Amino acid sequence: MDSKALEAATIDRVIEMAWEDRTTFEAIEAQFGLKEADVIAVMRRYMKPSSFKMWRKRVTDRKTKHAAKRDFEVGRFKSSNQKNY
Repeated sequence: MDSKALEAATIDRVIEMAWEDRTTFEAIEAQFGLKEADVIAVMRRYMKPSSFKMWRKRVTDRKTKHAAKRDFEVGRFKSSNQKNY
C-alpha cells in the first residue's frame, strides 16, 4: 500500500498502534493492509527523525510486536488484582 494515499486519521491511528507495545504488526496489517515495512515507512515519513529513531530502537527485536514471537496468549492483559467487571 502506498503511504502517500493514506488519510490523516489513518496515519494517526497507525502511528498510535505502532507505538503500543502489545499491538502487533500483524494487527496493523489486518486493519489497514500495511505490512511491517509499510508501517516503518509511515513512521519514517510522518515523525521527526529523532522520534523515528527512538521508536525503531524501541521496537527492534521486541517480541510483542510480532505475533509469531509472542510467548503469551493473544488478548488483553488483565492484572490478577484488577476487579472483575
